[in-house]
Amino acid sequence: MIEKLVSLNTVEKVKRFSDVVSNFPYEITLTGGEYTVDAKSIMSIFTLDLEKPLRMTAHCDTDSSILSDISEFVI
Repeated sequence: MIEKLVSLNTVEKVKRFSDVVSNFPYEITLTGGEYTVDAKSIMSIFTLDLEKPLRMTAHCDTDSSILSDISEFVI
């Protein structure tokens, strides 16, 4: 499992992030406050408070290439 804080504070970032994570075959979630949503669903992401950092959790091995693919969003 990989956990990172990400910033998705613009509509463009949300779209790009969702497009990137949709290419991975495993579950990826975003948590903001007490809510956890599917990171592959743009509509779900918009239900979170995007002004604050979100915790991304990728349910995969730690050597996954996801870290390099989402580097622009990691804070």
